[in-house]
Amino acid sequence: MSTRIAVVTGASSGIGAATARRLDAEGFHVVAVARREDRLRDLVGSLAAATAVVADVTSDASVAALADTVAGLAAEHNGIVELLVNNAGGAVGADPVEGADLAGWQWMFDVNVLGTVRVTKALLPLLEHSGRGTIVVLSSTAGLIVYEGGGGYTAAKHAQTAVAETLRLELNGRPVRVVEIDPGMVRTDEFALKRFDGDADKAAAVYAGVAEPLVAEDIADCIAWTATRPHHVNIDRLVVRPLAQAAQHKVHRVH
Repeated sequence: MSTRIAVVTGASSGIGAATARRLDAEGFHVVAVARREDRLRDLVGSLAAATAVVADVTSDASVAALADTVAGLAAEHNGIVELLVNNAGGAVGADPVEGADLAGWQWMFDVNVLGTVRVTKALLPLLEHSGRGTIVVLSSTAGLIVYEGGGGYTAAKHAQTAVAETLRLELNGRPVRVVEIDPGMVRTDEFALKRFDGDADKAAAVYAGVAEPLVAEDIADCIAWTATRPHHVNIDRLVVRPLAQAAQHKVHRVH
């Protein structure tokens, strides 16, 4: 039997690491991709069948090297590249548009949007060759609605959502599914901390009073479910929020 290969970007922490663990349990050989080698090494060491690849999704050369590594892995293990999870991304800052930190906006666009395009473009030939490829784009409910202080992130996530929708149209008739997953409030170790430049109090305030925000494993479960449906079933968009969050601006908090 052929080895089923899944590539997960942003795999060193949070949703990416949880997804790598879940796909490993589903029987995939996981290619865990991120910039932090030490974290990748620890993750891969805990999995049954996995390969760590240090790569930066904002670099053409780095992503080209990633594609070469994945192709070589497939050849070595009689493998087929069935799944790409475009998870690398993030948010920085919460400034109003009039006070926008353009360097932060640029970083968010480079990682969330161009990173998704760059990795998808590089691995698409392998996914199509499998005859049953799936591309998962991890966007956000911020890609569906805007909110004050979120202009840079919502703009990037709206663009990422547009990429997923366009790609699905362009690949119609070819054996590659495109799945967009839009999480709402997810508590992870790093997302809010990075957004607020390491300010633990501001990061904690995001989840204050929310009894049960989503966690990384909840989103990994959604990713695995969409990827393991029969291949003629395409989950175009999956919006997932905690029970406490009815909408972007409507969150029940216990005080």
